[in-house]
Amino acid sequence: MKSLANPAATPYPLPNTIMSSVNVISLRKGHAVRHNNEVCLVIEHELKTPPRMASYVQMSIRSVATKKVSNLRMTSNDSLEGVHLEKTGHEYSYKDNEGYHFLHPETYDDMVVYEDLIDNVKNYLIEGQLYTLLIADGIVVSIELPLTMVMTVAESSEGVKGDSANNVYKPATMETGLNVNVPLFINQGERILVKTEDGSYQGRSND
Repeated sequence: MKSLANPAATPYPLPNTIMSSVNVISLRKGHAVRHNNEVCLVIEHELKTPPRMASYVQMSIRSVATKKVSNLRMTSNDSLEGVHLEKTGHEYSYKDNEGYHFLHPETYDDMVVYEDLIDNVKNYLIEGQLYTLLIADGIVVSIELPLTMVMTVAESSEGVKGDSANNVYKPATMETGLNVNVPLFINQGERILVKTEDGSYQGRSND
C-alpha cells in the first residue's frame, strides 16, 4: 500500500474524531496541534512570568502544509486542539520522481516523502537504515534521525600512514554526499560514526 506524504500536495484530511484540548502550558517543542484548521508543530515554547503581571506562554508553531511560522502569545488558561502524533519505524528504500520511499519493515507499506520535508535529513538517508517517521492525521510531519550513524567514506584524500593524530582533519565525502571533517588517518572506504546533530566525526565504527 502506498501513502503519499507530501503535505503541500493535498489538503489535510480532517480527523474522524475531535482530539481533546491541550492546555498551552503542557505543550513542548515537537508536539503537534491544530491551529486555523492546519496541523502545526511546536518549534518554540516558553512560559514567561513577568513581575506584577500574569504569566503567559510565548510560542512559535509551524504549519506542516505551508511551512508558515506563527508566533502566539497565550494566557496560561488558553488551550489548543491536540493532534495525535504517531511514531513508526520505516526503512529508507529509494528515491524516484515521486519522492523518497520509506517501507514499513513488517507490512511493507510505502510512505512517499517529498523533497520539501526531507531537505534537512537527506544527507543522512542510507538504504535499509531504519528511521522514525512522525505522522499526524496520516501525514508525515517530520523524520527523526538516530543520534549517531555509521557511514562509509566515499571520497577523501589518501590517509597518512602512521599518523594517528586526532586533532588534524581533512574533508571527506560520505556515501550520501554528506561532507565530514575526518582525521588524516581515515581512508576512503572506511566506516565511521557521524553525529547527526552537527555532522561531526565521532570515531571509527566497529561494525
